[in-house]
Amino acid sequence: MSLKDKLDLQRLPRHIAIIMDGNGRWAKERGQDRLYGHHEGVESVRNIVETCAELGIGYLTLYAFSTENWDRPVYEVNGIMELLVNTIRKEVGTLSKNNIRLSVIGDMSMLPPQAQQEMEEAIALTSHNTGLNLIMALSYSARWEIVNAAQKIALDVKKGTLDPASVTPEVWEKYLCTAGLPDPELMIRTSGECRISNFLLYQLAYAELYFTDTRWPDFRNEHLYQAILNYQTRERRFGKTSEQIQQNEEIIS
Repeated sequence: MSLKDKLDLQRLPRHIAIIMDGNGRWAKERGQDRLYGHHEGVESVRNIVETCAELGIGYLTLYAFSTENWDRPVYEVNGIMELLVNTIRKEVGTLSKNNIRLSVIGDMSMLPPQAQQEMEEAIALTSHNTGLNLIMALSYSARWEIVNAAQKIALDVKKGTLDPASVTPEVWEKYLCTAGLPDPELMIRTSGECRISNFLLYQLAYAELYFTDTRWPDFRNEHLYQAILNYQTRERRFGKTSEQIQQNEEIIS
C-alpha cells in the first residue's frame, strides 16, 4: 500500500502551512550558488501545490520570503525577486487551469514594483477560482503582522469606531493578514530546523508541528503524505482531555 493510500481522506488538515527551508544549504552541498537552490525549490512548490489540490486541501500557506530575508546579500535578494516575478508569470495560467486561487500576506509595499504588479495581476486573474487557496507569505513576519494589527485597532479606537472593551479574539483576527482564513492545522518545516521563525505566531496556536530533515528542493508529494500521516496519528484536544474528545466522537458517530 502506498503512502497516499494510507491517508484517511476524511481527516485531512483543512489548512497546511509550510516553512520552505534549506534551498541555500541544498545548493552549497552540491557546490552550487545559493540561487541555484531557490530555482530548484520552485519545482517543489509546483509539486506540493498540485498534490494539495488533488487531495482537496482547502488552504496552503507557503512562507516564501520573510521581512528578515531582506537583510540577506543583495545579489541573493535580487535573484529571489527576479525568480518570483518569472515564476508567477509562468504559473498563473496553470493556477487558473487547476482552479487555484492565489493570495498574498505580508508587506507587499516592500516588494519591487514589477513584483508587486505581477502578484496583483495573478491575484486578480485567479480571484474567481474555487479550489485550493494558495497563500504566499511574502515580506512577511508574524511580529510585523501583530504590530500592524495593533496599530489598526488603535486607530479605530482613536476614531471612535471601535470600543476597546469589544476587542475579542474574533475581532483581533479581523485585523490580521489572514482575516477570513482558517488557522493552519498542520505546520511543516523542512531542512531540520525545529523552530517557527516568526511565522504565523498567532495562527499556529493549536497547529500540529512537523519537522523533517529533508531540504526543500527534495521535498515532494511522498514527503507531504508522510507529514499528513503523522498528523493523523495525533489527538487534537484543544485543552480538553482525551476522554472528552472520545465522548464527543461517540456522540457524533
